[in-house]
Amino acid sequence: MYTGLLANIAILVLAGFVGFAVISKVPNTLHTPLMSGTNAIHGIVVLGALIVLGRLPDDAPWGVRIIAFVALIFGTVNVVGGFLVTDRMLGMFKSKKPVAAADSDPKAEAGK
Repeated sequence: MYTGLLANIAILVLAGFVGFAVISKVPNTLHTPLMSGTNAIHGIVVLGALIVLGRLPDDAPWGVRIIAFVALIFGTVNVVGGFLVTDRMLGMFKSKKPVAAADSDPKAEAGK
């Protein structure tokens, strides 16, 4: 019984160390593409959470239902927030249209 739990905890800890080691070496220029890829992975996680919530037996404890629902909400917030951050970062690289001087200067219009 405890062997499976111990193995899962060991995998979780090792995944944390590997994730930290990989992410800490990523240059800033690759942040946006990695964020988009992470959003896709989290979308799959949200889909999996929906499937798990839909397949819970009727006699499942309320604690399990609440934890699964909170996990689904956190995953959804993570996906939406990630896409907003990615969109904002990509917006920084868009070219800005030049504005005519007469259109933007109220003093120039007042003198006419």
